[in-house]
Order: sequence, then structure tokens, then C-alpha cells
Amino acid sequence: MWTTSSVAKNENLYNTLDIAINIKFPMAATTVKDISNPDTYKGLYSFHKYWGKKPTESISFFIQNYTSITDIVLDPFLGSGLISRECLSQKRRFIGIDINPFSVEHTKFLLELPEATSFRETFKSVETNIKQKINDTYRTSNGKIASHYLWNGKNLSKIWIKPEVGRSRIEIEPNEFDWENFNSFSQYSVRNIREAIFFTNSRINSNNQMSIYDLFTSRSLHNIDLILDEVKTLPDTLKRAFLLTLTSSSGQMSSMVFAITNRGKAKKQVSNKIEVGSWVIGYWRPHLHFEINVWNCFESRANKLHKTLLNIGRREHPQCESINRLLESTQGALILNEDCLSVMKTIPEKTIKLICTDPPHSDRIPYLELSEMWNSILNEKVCFEKEIIVSNAKERNKKKDEYIKQMKLFINEASRVLTDEGIFLMYFNARDKQSWRFLEVLENSSDLNFVGTFPMEYSANSVVQDNRKGGLKTDYVLVLVKKRFNIKFQHRLDEIPGWSASLPKVGLEP
Repeated sequence: MWTTSSVAKNENLYNTLDIAINIKFPMAATTVKDISNPDTYKGLYSFHKYWGKKPTESISFFIQNYTSITDIVLDPFLGSGLISRECLSQKRRFIGIDINPFSVEHTKFLLELPEATSFRETFKSVETNIKQKINDTYRTSNGKIASHYLWNGKNLSKIWIKPEVGRSRIEIEPNEFDWENFNSFSQYSVRNIREAIFFTNSRINSNNQMSIYDLFTSRSLHNIDLILDEVKTLPDTLKRAFLLTLTSSSGQMSSMVFAITNRGKAKKQVSNKIEVGSWVIGYWRPHLHFEINVWNCFESRANKLHKTLLNIGRREHPQCESINRLLESTQGALILNEDCLSVMKTIPEKTIKLICTDPPHSDRIPYLELSEMWNSILNEKVCFEKEIIVSNAKERNKKKDEYIKQMKLFINEASRVLTDEGIFLMYFNARDKQSWRFLEVLENSSDLNFVGTFPMEYSANSVVQDNRKGGLKTDYVLVLVKKRFNIKFQHRLDEIPGWSASLPKVGLEP
């Protein structure tokens, strides 16, 4: 890993590498047209699910056109961390903050990727050590290895086996051998997974009596532990990559994978064939669901990451250990797992050229609650108390009034650290007027002006997005600047489709 001690001595090497990489893979300029036509996530950016992941086109546009080399970009609500690579690949310094440990681990992973060869060799070593042990837990009475178990509540309905030749699955009926095999893990206690903390929140199908054993079978947890036994001994870069390979596949390892039935019903061509669904946002545990071979899930995700790594140019970006170190350097990133208000108070005033962030949108997505499964597998502790959020979880007492108060404090801190010619981009949307009330601070106490806004379509429909009836389908990008700064429109922001100099009407309606 690159640390502050190596940043300075490697600066010339860093610049030389960047020149070489940019010659081989020139950085395409992002245009106004790109903002309104975002691409789907591909490669590295599609490796891991995250709640409400946003397109990177608008981020790239503002980095390219409104910042210069060595300027500092800040994201106080880091999320999936995709902005970090966008910044460093264009030689901007970057500060990323998030109270969610998963977000920080994922961002550090993006900034310090393992070599494809090293990743592959390590995977083969892990495979040698534990693949057979895991597959033995799925062995059927005929000696074959099950790939899927179809559960109807607590009743085992079918077992699927991959054929040695061809793609059509083999389905068999479960017998006493299969039940004895499954029940042999009934008393299993996890060894490497932190006790998960859940709250009573009907919006994400959770309750405070839940445990990790409600989300996975004991057999699955046993096999996840075997993977963790191997991964936790690896060097940091490889360890992080394999931990995230595990979390990215954990949803499909869980008991939350629904079985698709009656496909074609809308076209009156109903199929009786049962297909494998996908783990969706939240902790819904469908009655008819699959238990999938843990090794197969892990291997599939590892193969996808390896394929991606083969096509990656720059793998490592310098990371600093403190704000002071970053300010002293001309490059690098600082990634912090803390609450943004505490960290921003330590940033000197007028040091940030661009703040680009997607804060929690009132009660739309309870990030920490949804990420608890991943954070428990990562064995990371979570500070729920300091999350800026509105949550339906009654135990948390996260109400809108407190959310608005904290968002106002955040905007005031953003105003303080922003340079006189800096820009503040906030991605936001909410259904009700009250959730927008934090913008009152712009009139009362902030040194910021609202310049305009434009709608941002999601890059692709996804089960991770909220696709329910009444769910919001776009966000608004709010553009704010210092009151004494006349933003230059040479890049024609007003040509972005949907550009408006007024706040979105949804934020003004009762």
C-alpha cells in the first residue's frame, strides 16, 4: 500500500506511470450529452452491489471542467466510492468520508487493486485448501455435489445438480441422507462473523430479534467461515479483495434468493419451470427460496473480478494517513471511516475546490441497516448513533427534525471548507417538503448560493434501486457556489437537459 511516507518519493514515478497509461488509455472528455445519457455500470464498477449507486458521468464532467490538477475534491458521504478513482485518475486529490465501514473498505479496494496474476494464484490456493471441504457439505446420496436446494419454508423440495456435460440441470428428490446432512450443521456457531445488529424496520423486512442465522442456513455459515479462515491470513490488498468478493456474493449465498415461478404470465405463456432469482434490497426472506452452493457463488464472483483485473490499467493510487499529510502533498487520497461532521470540522477553511456528494435522502435508504450483513461478515463495528438519516426503525429514534438539523450543520461546514471559486454538488431527492427543509440554511446562515439543478437518471434499472410503485426514479443534482462567486457558464450547464434555475417543485410542494 502507498502511504504518506512513500507518496513524495514516488511522485515522479506516479506522474510517469500516469503519462504512460493515459497514452495507452486516453481519458475521454465527459460532455453535457453524457450526463443525460449515463452508461450502465461495467467492469470494476459493477463488481459489488450498493444502495442507490449513481452514474459517474456528472461527477467526471465537473471534475474535468471545474477543477484543476492537484485541487482537492471532497465526498463527505462516500457510498460506493466510485468518485475516488475518477478523481485520482485525473490527478486531483481526494477526501472521502463515510460512517459505513463497508463503504470505506470498498473505496480502499478501488484504490489499491491486486495484480490479476497474484489474485488468480491466491484463489487457486484457497480453492485447493477448502473447495472439497465445502463441496462435501453438499454431497448427495449418489455422491454428486448439489448446486441448489429449493426450500418451501422449512421443507426441502428439490435438489439441483450440475451435469458433467451440458447446461441442463439435473433435479432429484431429497431423501433422508440429505436431511441428515443438512441437520448435521444445526448447532453450528459462527467463528469469524460479528454478531449482527438489526432493528425493527418493516420497510426493509427486518426486526430486532433477527440474527445472521435467519439470513443464512447454518451450513452456508459454516462454509462462509471456511472461506474467512483462508482470507483473513492474506496480505492486506489481497485480503480486502477477497473479503469483498465474499460480501459481493453473500446475497446469493443467503436464504433470501427467491424462486421465480410462473414466468411468462403477463404474456399468457406461463412456464412451470422454476428459475433462480436474485437477492434484492432488504432482508426479505421469501417462503419459496434457494440455498445455493457457497463455493459456486464465491468462485463465480472471483472469476468476474479476475477478468476485470486483467483489463485494469492503473491499480494503485497513493493514500495519505491524515488531512495534514494530504494538504502537504500534491496527490493522493484520504479515506476515513467516521461521521462527516466530526471530520469536516478538522479541515481548514477554503481548501476544497469541489464537494460532490450523495447524502442520505431523508428516509429513502437506511444505509447502515442495509449494510449490516456485509459489515458483520467483514467483522467491522458500526456506529449507528452518528448516522445522518431518517429511519423507520423505532429503536433508533432517527426523526426528520434531527436529520434536518444535522444536514444544516453539514451545509454550513461545506460552505466553510469550500474555496471562494469552489462548487458544491449535492445529489438529492425526497417526496415531501419537510425533507427538503435543510435548504433553508442557504437563506439564513450559509455563505452558499443555489445556482441551478438538473435531473439525473439512474444508469440502469436494478433490483438495488427502489422500483416500487411511487418510488422516485431520478435524483436532482443541486449546484451551489459561494455567494460572491459568479460561476462561469463556458461549459454550458444550462444546456444540460432539464437544467433549471429553480429548486425542484417536489421540494416546494406541501
